Amino acid sequence: MTGPNRTAWATIPADEERYRPLYARLLGLRFVNPGGVLCFLFFEGTVALAVLLALAELVTWWAVLVLPAVVAVMVKLNDMVAAIVVRSAALVPEQERDRFRRQMEPVVGRARVEWISHSVPGVVINADPVPPNRRTDPSD
Repeated sequence: MTGPNRTAWATIPADEERYRPLYARLLGLRFVNPGGVLCFLFFEGTVALAVLLALAELVTWWAVLVLPAVVAVMVKLNDMVAAIVVRSAALVPEQERDRFRRQMEPVVGRARVEWISHSVPGVVINADPVPPNRRTDPSD
């Protein structure tokens, strides 16, 4: 297959490239992988929307050319942002591992804990039976 060389972090293998929709191949998308229906909506849908807007005289006829181009630019921009996010996310585990190693120091020893059962705050320990409540009714 001819074309630009793919790097190791590209998500679409080269042998599957030929099965991708033409819209995705023409834009050279590497991280965003729209399916056939979504590519149809991105291109033919925006052309149809632009034609409807032009027929309603809400926009000029230049919108039929400009709107699909603007959508294509936004899709490519989204792919570029996804590439930046994937590259930076790949670096995070290594950075976090190094920071964890710097911050954590092994501690060896014993902690002395004194436990006194009758001085636990918030806990009442009583072994006396609870007397039944007698109702004092003035009519009795």
